Amino acid sequence: MIDKCLTIIRDGGEIDYDQALELALEADLGKLCEAAATLGADCHGADFDLCSIINARSGKCSEDCRYCAQSVHYNCRIETYDLVEFDTAMNQAMENDGYGVKRLSLVTAGRSLSAQKMAAMGQLYREMAARTDLQFCASMGFLTPETAGLLVSYGVRRYHCNLEACQDYFPSICTTHSWHDKVKTLKIARDAGMDLCSGGIIGMGETLEHRLQLAFELRDLDILSIPINILNPIAATPLEDIEPIPLEDVLRCVALFRLINPRAIIRIAGGRDRFAGEQYRLFASGANGAIVGDYLTTGGAGVVQDLEALARLGFDVPQAGRGDSDDG
Repeated sequence: MIDKCLTIIRDGGEIDYDQALELALEADLGKLCEAAATLGADCHGADFDLCSIINARSGKCSEDCRYCAQSVHYNCRIETYDLVEFDTAMNQAMENDGYGVKRLSLVTAGRSLSAQKMAAMGQLYREMAARTDLQFCASMGFLTPETAGLLVSYGVRRYHCNLEACQDYFPSICTTHSWHDKVKTLKIARDAGMDLCSGGIIGMGETLEHRLQLAFELRDLDILSIPINILNPIAATPLEDIEPIPLEDVLRCVALFRLINPRAIIRIAGGRDRFAGEQYRLFASGANGAIVGDYLTTGGAGVVQDLEALARLGFDVPQAGRGDSDDG
């Protein structure tokens, strides 16, 4: 079945849900991951897409996403602030630029940004553009055509809004907004001229079938940057006691996302550090992108550690340690 699916994809076709489910339930994991890695190399060569994020507005979020420490509905102990300090953000941007990270996103908690805060984000983007060679993304909640146009005027070229879960499972993780609200914002961003980045979180109690449904929904939306987060249960959230998803399930999910979305960057994001050195098996299973550095409310792997591990896997990444050089 693996060979049949690879042939379909290489001939310009797409596998369907039933074929993906058969692979998920019956294929040998090692062979499935090997096939996904081969397909990734066929479609993308040795290219690897590095990006980083800055938590530009932390906490005090009105939404009730059950996994999230930033929601006002849960009593989580995190740092909260309305806007990141200018120097803090600039230093992080310049550090990532020095390491050769190509893309950076400002991420803000909350349903949307006020006009005043949006203007402050614009100033920060312009200063970062003047001092770095970074390309810019944004993740700032729900958009209107007007706010999307502002982001484009600030130099933002990609918008991130995770679906988080498939349409059928979404009501189990959030009730203050809908899956359709997220799709609407993605379409507004695309209409404004931005590329799209959207994925989800696995390990929130969803089924294998739900994960496949999400992968196909992303394909239907023609998303070409797909971050996969692995739930890191956070104390005081409704999902704090959920059984962590095993690595084998994550590997299978990553491989299937690659086979379902061969043209997309499959980007491993938050939660991968839970697997320590074993996390890099994900990049030998079809993933060809990552968020490096810290995430929103949890720490990430060191950039140098990531670059060294990815280079050993054969990916074309900047030389580790570049950020320590005099020419940055």
